[in-house]
Amino acid sequence: MAAAHRLTELEPTVRLTLFEASDRLGGVLKTTSQDGFLVEGGADNFITTAPWALDLCRRIGFSEQLLRTNPNFRHAFVVRRGRIHPIPDGFVVMAPNKIGPILSTPILSPLGKLRLAWERFIPRREENDDESLASFCRRRLGRETYERLVQPLIGGIYTGDPEKLSLRATMPRFAEMERSHGSLIRALRSVRKPAESSSGARYSMFVAPSDGMTSLVNAIAGRLPPESVQRNARVSELTSTSKGWRVTIAESEDTQEYDAVILATPAAAAARLTAPLDSDLSDALGKIEHASCSIVSLGYRRAQVSHPLDGFGVVAPRIEKRRVLSASFSSIKYAGRAPDDCVLIRVFVGGACQPELAALPQDQLLNLAAEELHDLLGVQGAPCFTHVSRHTAAMPQYYIGHIENTRRIADRLQRHSKLFMAGNFLDGVGLPNCIHSGERAAESVAAAFAGALL
Repeated sequence: MAAAHRLTELEPTVRLTLFEASDRLGGVLKTTSQDGFLVEGGADNFITTAPWALDLCRRIGFSEQLLRTNPNFRHAFVVRRGRIHPIPDGFVVMAPNKIGPILSTPILSPLGKLRLAWERFIPRREENDDESLASFCRRRLGRETYERLVQPLIGGIYTGDPEKLSLRATMPRFAEMERSHGSLIRALRSVRKPAESSSGARYSMFVAPSDGMTSLVNAIAGRLPPESVQRNARVSELTSTSKGWRVTIAESEDTQEYDAVILATPAAAAARLTAPLDSDLSDALGKIEHASCSIVSLGYRRAQVSHPLDGFGVVAPRIEKRRVLSASFSSIKYAGRAPDDCVLIRVFVGGACQPELAALPQDQLLNLAAEELHDLLGVQGAPCFTHVSRHTAAMPQYYIGHIENTRRIADRLQRHSKLFMAGNFLDGVGLPNCIHSGERAAESVAAAFAGALL
């Protein structure tokens, strides 16, 4: 959708078609409103420091519908020995920019704190080859900080296994900190600004549509040319022609001719469509692994929850052997997500490290999530609202070698005139990166035709 919209901005007279395999637009973005609860089936917000989503909202007149996070509770919790504790103020994904909160936190042992403080004296790595997130964090911060803080935070972002995730592909900023300053702590202190000195400041950078993500999807769709969207139209074949490309629709076996094509499908679909054209391109796309996750949304009366819920959520380290990755306090983060006397909590299950849990039957998922919330938050009784979203093979995993593989994809694409690609499996999994990927593809199409599109 971002690619189609950007193309109409660049070339207002373009004739385009957006083929959607399902009966609705938005992919994993889907908002459900029921019984006073507003539930997101996928992402529920986006960060504004990566500018592309916010910029798109401004261009389509959607900015006024964006909510900022609740300013009163801009922090999160982590589980340690079955109890939840605030993540130390100033701990930024993989490093602290404040020493006091680290010294006082019960999450780390005295030896763990000492090892973390010693990070300033750890020599920088001289090798330039790729390194896993886990290896990098253990080497610089120590095993305990990795297991107790970094791993659950990374797991919450990528639903992935840091033992396999590439540092350069996922968190290149921290690799650059080591190269330029020799220490993450020194690097953070050298660039720290007052507004960026706490974990709470980071949470202030997130926004969400007041009426849910589907309202953003509808706003973009409303800017596309009339009749340009074909739903329930799965592309089964892509064929190169002397003038461009022939697209075949599976259900009707209808074919249509186009000057250019943007493949904005998941990696597996792109691999299938390109297999007859270029086995090397298809093979590179097929190498990108994906994780599955189920999101269990539970609504409770506020009186059923003994925890004050004075934060935005909780993450569970793998070492704790919990059956959930994290829980997001949706109605605390953003207004309008639950009735006044209720709370809405989204529980994330599965991921790369526990794939079998994501595939459990719905009743077992609901029971699992409720039991975990009972243990962690003191929730009593049955929920008054339930909703389950399943995302099978939906989260691309940027494993070691991912950057080299995406370069291979880009190189092979150069061999196919007027064929372009966009998606979260390339170089960014968040909503802003997905939008940027689509818009870059559209800009490449416009540049290739240099205003000559019909």
